[in-house]
Amino acid sequence: MLSSRQLQGILPAIPTPVHADDTVDAEAARALLRYLLKQGIDGVVPLGGTGEYGALSRAERIRMAEITAREAEGRVPVIAGVLDPGYHDAMQAARDFAAAGVDGLLVLTPYYTNPTQAGIRDYYLRYADESPLPILIYEIPYRTRIAIAPEVLAELSRHERIIGMKACNTDMWHFLRTVSAVDDSFSMLSGEDTLFPLHVAAGARGGIVVTATLLPTAWRAIHTLASQGKTEEALALHRSLIPLLNMAFAETNPGPMKAVLDLIGVHAPVMLAPLVQPDSTLVEQLRAELEKQLALHERGA
Repeated sequence: MLSSRQLQGILPAIPTPVHADDTVDAEAARALLRYLLKQGIDGVVPLGGTGEYGALSRAERIRMAEITAREAEGRVPVIAGVLDPGYHDAMQAARDFAAAGVDGLLVLTPYYTNPTQAGIRDYYLRYADESPLPILIYEIPYRTRIAIAPEVLAELSRHERIIGMKACNTDMWHFLRTVSAVDDSFSMLSGEDTLFPLHVAAGARGGIVVTATLLPTAWRAIHTLASQGKTEEALALHRSLIPLLNMAFAETNPGPMKAVLDLIGVHAPVMLAPLVQPDSTLVEQLRAELEKQLALHERGA
């Protein structure tokens, strides 16, 4: 059973390679996972927002979960995103993904209904009680309009099956209050590529990082420096990635990233509706920057 102790380091949030008919491109997915495992990642997170969860059919979500779990072969944790807004659909996803062989679930805050803090607390407690797998809370208020109060997170962190969270709240004061409130066993993970070294310096054990799909070695180096207290060095390395981050998120993720995956040996440019192909000039600029960063970090130049 997945434990909070295993939630540390760099866990890339991966895109879902697809064919033109919106089905998973299994060959490309396996190539991506082989690349990341070879680079020494600490876990992998398919089927989040980066994985275009909402645009995939339920059957294709399950297929991607199966491919990821089979390729990982227990070497690193596989934590599948669950982004359904309704409890029963979210719980069915938990059962489906457990059967597919994943190790844990990243469960998004219930959105659209604008629940109270009491409703959020009860939702996660019920979900954890009924889930076949341990869960991580996924808080991303700039997408969902739902932020979880630090005192509610403190209560949830004491549930034995709620083992961590992906923190995508860009409010650093909220993050600091949450770190100080949650149980020591609870694993805080940064969900913000842009704030990652600051989150680690403040108590995150690692992160679920989008652009670690492209540059796993660079992100592992940033984590190592930050977790060793070498914050200035971690920030300097992170600063060198800012041009790439600006371009990777200039249009809705994962559009720009998918357009340049071929630079790491994965051909997977197809997007799922309602996302469209990113601007060609942006892609050209991102490609040039990624080539430079790969030469510096991933190819040992």
